[in-house]
Amino acid sequence: MIQHAVWLYFRFPLSLRNLEDMLPQRGIDVSYEAVGGWSFKFGLANAGKLRRSHLRASTC
Repeated sequence: MIQHAVWLYFRFPLSLRNLEDMLPQRGIDVSYEAVGGWSFKFGLANAGKLRRSHLRASTC
């Protein structure tokens, strides 16, 4: 749930409030503050993983 919300925030040009409105349609009831906190806490780690995997894929 957290990973999906953070992925949506970084992958698409969505605001935290847009995510707050969109996630209940998927059965996830959270506030925009929670998504913002998760993005701050987990976003950099996920971005680093994506960069490393992208570098490996582009060098092959």
